[in-house]
Amino acid sequence: MSLVIAPAAPADAALVFSFVRELAEYENLLHEVEATEEGLAEALFGANPRVFCDIARWNGEPAGFALWFYNYSTFRGRHGIYLEDLFVRPTFRGSGIGKALIRGLAARCRDEGLARLEWWVLNWNAPSIAFYERLGAKPMDEWTVYRLSGEALERAAALG
Repeated sequence: MSLVIAPAAPADAALVFSFVRELAEYENLLHEVEATEEGLAEALFGANPRVFCDIARWNGEPAGFALWFYNYSTFRGRHGIYLEDLFVRPTFRGSGIGKALIRGLAARCRDEGLARLEWWVLNWNAPSIAFYERLGAKPMDEWTVYRLSGEALERAAALG
């Protein structure tokens, strides 16, 4: 069996979009997907890409992906990587693909002198939490995530 991880190419836009939808379905959040294949293609491969994607292929078959972008820590004074999505198709789980995707991002952090690799995980997702903790990841329990979106975002933008 062979595993190859490579950056997504423009021809992979439909595949990346299908991974996003499969992940959303797994997380019971498919109803929240507003993204389009075209929008993802522009974000990943447009004139000024700000998001990146690595695709894992097992024996040539698309098996999973990691979608990520650079963030910045003012406290550390360095960039890091934020992992937006990590997904391995169910038939390929347990093959080390998720670990290989994380390892690749961790190596990028090390090689580029980045401060950290971080992500969110849904509280109910026990299999993923266990996987991340086996890798040595620690939950950031002292932080609470806040979000402005939709109408609340519009109201905040209109504040005088």
